[in-house]
Amino acid sequence: MDGSAGKSPAIVWIVNISALLLVLLWTIPTFGIFVSSFRDRDAISTSGWWTALSASEQSLVTRAAPPDEAVQEGDVWVISGNVFEGGEGTVSAFGFRAQEPTAGSPGGALELRDGGVLQMQENGDYTISYQEQPEGSRGDRVFYTSAVPPEFSTENYENVLTSEGVAQSFLNSLTVAIPSTVIPILIAAYAAYALAWMQFPGRVLLVAIVVGLLVVPLQLSLIPLLQFYGWVGDIFGVPAKGYIGIWLAHTGFGLPLAVYLLRNYMAGLPREVIESARVDGATDFGIFMRIVLPLSFPALASFAIFQFLWTWNDLLIAKVFLGQTDNQMVLTGRLVELLGSRGGDWEILTTSAFITIIVPLIVFFSMQRYLVRGLLAGSVKGG
Repeated sequence: MDGSAGKSPAIVWIVNISALLLVLLWTIPTFGIFVSSFRDRDAISTSGWWTALSASEQSLVTRAAPPDEAVQEGDVWVISGNVFEGGEGTVSAFGFRAQEPTAGSPGGALELRDGGVLQMQENGDYTISYQEQPEGSRGDRVFYTSAVPPEFSTENYENVLTSEGVAQSFLNSLTVAIPSTVIPILIAAYAAYALAWMQFPGRVLLVAIVVGLLVVPLQLSLIPLLQFYGWVGDIFGVPAKGYIGIWLAHTGFGLPLAVYLLRNYMAGLPREVIESARVDGATDFGIFMRIVLPLSFPALASFAIFQFLWTWNDLLIAKVFLGQTDNQMVLTGRLVELLGSRGGDWEILTTSAFITIIVPLIVFFSMQRYLVRGLLAGSVKGG
């Protein structure tokens, strides 16, 4: 009996392994973004984030002194230097072409295209020798391979967080996300209770309409909705773009899913509890506030997580229904502008990506704790 009880069914192992793989698929990229956000552009461009946790062989490049700085030594003209800025390091290979960065070994020599001879020592000292006095104001590129220790800094975060307008855009995103999460929950909770427990004509039709709205792409309604906002704004003399408009837009786009999830959850609550409350004389509002709403907290928390993540990471709707001024631009829009002005600064991209997910991660783990509490409380009450 003990032996059979100690054996786990195969399905349990499959579920556990699948859950572990899903966790790894989500955690590893996030950890990679976190590590890359503390690396500089050269490190990100030349090696993967997993190499930053220990010393690794990397192919680096520097530029030698220009030919017009060559010094005559006997019958040859020589350009000399060291590839390491601090003067400490070990070279395992070198070259002068990007296609062959490891063509030479320390102590060897390579003939350059312009007739010079490149020599490099293991400590990084190099010389470029010419038979005749070279000309030019731009030095040759020198590639070298060396073991680079891990190096991290907070410079990327300082550049992003101290950029003009980022702090205001962070507050703008909170101004958009928090009401856009609370308003749909308030409306959907009442609607879900009515569709689940109240009898009235057309209830089934309303449920079918809600399900149908789930498959309507929100992109199709952006232009008509913006035109409607403009028409209403002309009547009442208010701007078409603003926080109220984007709150209503996110509320409308999120309501179908909210009503659908909450209605299905509320419909599964114990009928005996609801009927007992009605027998005791409780009104629908009292049943909703004192029984249904507390028992439905897990579903409310789940939708709050999804809705907040959606509104926080949104860029399309914010560009359509908000202006581009500093007091309205959200964080995603500000970071896109920052990336556009920075060009190929990949360190800005990784840092910006991690900054945008910090708040969603905090919300998720905070709500997850309350979600587990709600599930346990609901199971006790349901029993």
